Amino acid sequence: MMSHPLGLLGNYRYLCKKSMLIRAMESARARKRHHDKRVFSSRKKETTSSRCEPLDANMLTKKAKLVDPNLERQSTLHSAPEPDHHSVITALRDTWEVDSGFSETSPPTSGRSSPCLGSCRTSVVALDCEMVGTGPGGRCSELARCSIIDYHGNILYDKYVRPCQPVTNFRTPWSGIRRHHLLNAVPFAQAREEILGILEGKVVVGHSIYNDFEVLNMDHPGHMVRDTSTTRLLSRLAGFPSGRCSSLKLLASKLLNRRIQAGRRGHCSVEDAQASLDLYKLVEDEWEQEMERRLRDDDAPHEPSFHSSDHYMQDEFWPDEVLTDSH
Repeated sequence: MMSHPLGLLGNYRYLCKKSMLIRAMESARARKRHHDKRVFSSRKKETTSSRCEPLDANMLTKKAKLVDPNLERQSTLHSAPEPDHHSVITALRDTWEVDSGFSETSPPTSGRSSPCLGSCRTSVVALDCEMVGTGPGGRCSELARCSIIDYHGNILYDKYVRPCQPVTNFRTPWSGIRRHHLLNAVPFAQAREEILGILEGKVVVGHSIYNDFEVLNMDHPGHMVRDTSTTRLLSRLAGFPSGRCSSLKLLASKLLNRRIQAGRRGHCSVEDAQASLDLYKLVEDEWEQEMERRLRDDDAPHEPSFHSSDHYMQDEFWPDEVLTDSH
């Protein structure tokens, strides 16, 4: 039976109104999500800025005088007004190499401060894990040691961990683990709980760090992970081809002039975590700016596509009375 023209026109008007309503709702949701993210971001910045002490111009002047005695002689000969904040920071940057020991020939170690003045680094940690083999042929990897250090190189966590299954391959040349290390080791469940408590809310730096996350049976937000094995910034700095996944040993030798993972004792997770952190510091500013741009692009509201609600035009979403009238 042919449908009545008035019935088809009514169906068409109904569906048009329905589609317009859905698109309006989608647009409103997108605007609300963007507004909530902006509010959350501004509150987070206010909290961070309140935790960081502002730079004191007088303290900066005193520090500059300790490095450069000429400043003190000039201040005693001429009574000058309050120092200009910008000039003090410039003077400190000129003498910063003498003060901290950081130079092109002396790459940063984890205990030294970053050249970025007035930045809070409490949210950055470096992680490294050593694994042993369990199961047939030792092919299953389980955690045997975990080390975590903070931005300044202080050890937050360094414990041997007893695997859940009997060890069939200690992998000593790579893991550095021997049988006696695991005699009084912490059970995996306890260690995992302690480690996750430290890593929560932190930016985690590491080399091939997703292997560590896998052995810890944990997930971490992608925007809070800095994997030194995959970033193009370090490969470019080392002069390696783009897309190359270089070993931590090679990057440390090339960029830090540091020899790690050497000798017969195997790897040391503390040493590897420090190397990863120092590699991160070499490109920290550029890396963080890149992540900020990426997050800003992801947070930008997108106008809902006209095709995003097309599936609502299928019969399963039509009211029963409309379907009945059209037949």
